[in-house]
Amino acid sequence: MPSATYPPFVKFRPKDRPESRWGFLFDAGQRVGACDPFLTLDHVLTAPNPAGFLAELAGAVVTSWPIDQVNLLAPIDNQEVWGAGVTYFRSKIARQEESKSGGSFYDLVYTAERPELFFKATPHRTVGPGGAIRVRKDTKWCVPEPELTLVISNRLEIIGVTVGDDVSARDIEGENPLYLPQAKQYDGCCALGPAIVPLAALPGRAETKITVEIVRDGKTVVSDGTSMDQMKREFTELTHFLGRDNSFPVGVFLMTGTGIVPPDEFSLAPGDLVKIGITGIGTLVNSVVQG
Repeated sequence: MPSATYPPFVKFRPKDRPESRWGFLFDAGQRVGACDPFLTLDHVLTAPNPAGFLAELAGAVVTSWPIDQVNLLAPIDNQEVWGAGVTYFRSKIARQEESKSGGSFYDLVYTAERPELFFKATPHRTVGPGGAIRVRKDTKWCVPEPELTLVISNRLEIIGVTVGDDVSARDIEGENPLYLPQAKQYDGCCALGPAIVPLAALPGRAETKITVEIVRDGKTVVSDGTSMDQMKREFTELTHFLGRDNSFPVGVFLMTGTGIVPPDEFSLAPGDLVKIGITGIGTLVNSVVQG
């Protein structure tokens, strides 16, 4: 694993300018220090030592803004987003319960050597902090899936982590496992942010908490959490399988699965506010729209 550390790395847009920039959060997140305007995440993830490169960049910011003068964006440029499924026991049980005909598949993949991996989103289907995640218009059972997300270089090195939301239409996937792409991949199906941080920013697995709060009409309707020690798979294991006969020229994001499943009677609705927090990274907040 990379040994270099760096401040939270963010993509942002000054409120008085049209162009986006990359930079770092300083002063406990109250100030954004901007890098060279031509820097992209592609440059970082293809560098010989991405984590070391970020550490160097953090010491050479060219300008800065107070945090209230910028909008944070999804920390992605030209990368694909992939997902891992059934990596928590709670997720296995939920998939078995929702599936009309393929429940045994989820039990088998939970114990198999090969994990479930699937393509999740392209950059234009991904939203950032404050953006709107989307409920498909042809689903009646859609939920957020809070997931720790790996940021991986073109050499399949894990250089950081961020918060992810793998928005999923559970009724579509449950009707037939072959419908997984339609349940997972559509406009606004994915959220990332607020920052990329080094793995060293996380405490131990048991202390790394993942939480979700869903607010509707000003009231909390879902509040739940888990910890990373409930995850069956290792980060390196998932990354290894992702890279088998697969290349990512400018790096890739990998969502590592969810251990939080809202009650079966719950479905996201337009106007909801979803707050996903991970210890050591921060909180990703998104509104909800449909259709």
